[in-house]
Amino acid sequence: MLQHDVIIVGGGLAGSRAAVEIARTDPKLDIAVVAKTHPIRSHSVAAQGGIAATLKNVDSDDNWQAHAFDTVKGSDYLADQDAVALLTQEAPNVVIDLEHMGVLFSRLEDGRIAQRAFGGHSYRRTCYAADKTGHAILHELVNNLRRYSVTIYDEWYVMRPILEDGEAKGLVMYHIEDGHIEVVRSRAVMFATGGYGRVFNTTSNDFASTGDGLAMAALAGIPLEDMEFVQFHPTGLYPVGVLISEAVRGEGAYLRNANGDRFMENYAPSKMELAPRDITSRAIATEIRQGRGVGSDGSAGGPFVHLDLRHMGRDKIMSRVPFCWEEAHRLVGVDAVNEPMPVRPTAHYSMGGIPTNPRGQVRSSADGLVEGFYAAGECACVSVHGANRLGSNSLLECVVYGKITGASVAQDVQKRKFSDVDEGKYLEEAKQQVRELLDRSGKYRIQEVRQALQDCMTEHCGVFRAEELMQQGLVRLREIEEQVQQVYLDDSGTLWNTELVEALELSHLVVVAKTILTSALNRRESRGAHFREDYPTRDDENFLNHTLAYYSPAGIDIAAMPVTLTMFEPQERKY
Repeated sequence: MLQHDVIIVGGGLAGSRAAVEIARTDPKLDIAVVAKTHPIRSHSVAAQGGIAATLKNVDSDDNWQAHAFDTVKGSDYLADQDAVALLTQEAPNVVIDLEHMGVLFSRLEDGRIAQRAFGGHSYRRTCYAADKTGHAILHELVNNLRRYSVTIYDEWYVMRPILEDGEAKGLVMYHIEDGHIEVVRSRAVMFATGGYGRVFNTTSNDFASTGDGLAMAALAGIPLEDMEFVQFHPTGLYPVGVLISEAVRGEGAYLRNANGDRFMENYAPSKMELAPRDITSRAIATEIRQGRGVGSDGSAGGPFVHLDLRHMGRDKIMSRVPFCWEEAHRLVGVDAVNEPMPVRPTAHYSMGGIPTNPRGQVRSSADGLVEGFYAAGECACVSVHGANRLGSNSLLECVVYGKITGASVAQDVQKRKFSDVDEGKYLEEAKQQVRELLDRSGKYRIQEVRQALQDCMTEHCGVFRAEELMQQGLVRLREIEEQVQQVYLDDSGTLWNTELVEALELSHLVVVAKTILTSALNRRESRGAHFREDYPTRDDENFLNHTLAYYSPAGIDIAAMPVTLTMFEPQERKY
């Protein structure tokens, strides 16, 4: 049986930053990171626009309180304000620390870190590395994993955490290369497994974003928090869904409909294209619904709108957002210097996740904790984003709460011993699960069931929602869940069997999908990214609380958890 003091699942920004903090705090600790891709290929590497921090390099009047207010207002007052205060106070420190690690941020002429405007922020506080910010940060963090001699298990798929007697004792993992299964014992387990964009048919997320950590936690009896809040990014490149960063609008691009109008003045006149993402996504979806979308021949009534950069000029486009230009040119043949990009909303980010307190400890309920279990990043919900995340706050959350959670782990693990784990039992259960999948003579291919699931969620739980539509979606999901049990694999081998991994991922996607849809059906109001056409207003009296969804095969039970209000009273959200 393998053994490490701490094992972190996920090699992206949150997991890597936590590992670095643990190693800095106590160099004697034996730390391991396990990831189903190489850490450099974690989805964090695709983050483009930037990381928010009140450095005051561009706007000297900015301060952490203003950043906190923008974040809470952007969250439609569902964010926990104690967690937001920590996020915004720590922001300048973590950015300077990243710079000292070697992150190559873009610069002002005087050499200070450059900062740009971003949606929902009242000051220019988003630090960036052109439009490849996640790439720049993740490379340095992974280099630091090597510096601190962190053990990296890359291309291992975690099958389950070992949670017994209210505590985390380790995990079971499968080596994709050769089919080998290992039980790992540890004094602390941290999940940093990212989001679930692949539960929808059009997403900015990579193929690995299948909600594994969320589903494994749910299957182990841990509630998932606020899963109804799915962020649809306004500018997914049509028809591929790949992200065109908010940095493009931060640098001055316009959104135009088929008539050539900058339609955002009808939805958020003071912020225009830099309104929060939920408002901008609904505006684009409304323009398309009402026949003002653009067709492939430029006519009205089409499925997308235009993102127009032409007035920015070649030099600015190529220096500030070169990757976005390259994506549009490579994927849809558009030269954004001379023609507008076709865009529409794409599933992008999970505001909800595994519930944690501000130390990163996983909650077992509104007032209980799981001993030795931690989570951070997109898979977690400390709730700094509430019902809607502001752009450039996600990289910030990964780095700030990766650091905070790492510090918590390093402190707490001193008081924890290795627990007894029945290695044989867990090995046999995992081997039986793999054998059952390899030997199954089912009726369905993985791809067709996964596509049905993604189409169901996109149709029944998208930008606009309503009770009847979601009820139909749940009925369809139950049918799909039965099909998942009848999926067969063409590859029955153990060497690099990606079909087997896809089958395990598919079972996790179903758990996540059911939790999102059930939570959304239960929240009978509109708040942030969750918009109910049958309940179009926010209802603080009945729904100013977090959703805790407890999964079981028989159904999902919903409970409420209070929102922490410490600084700002809820008010009407206008831009």
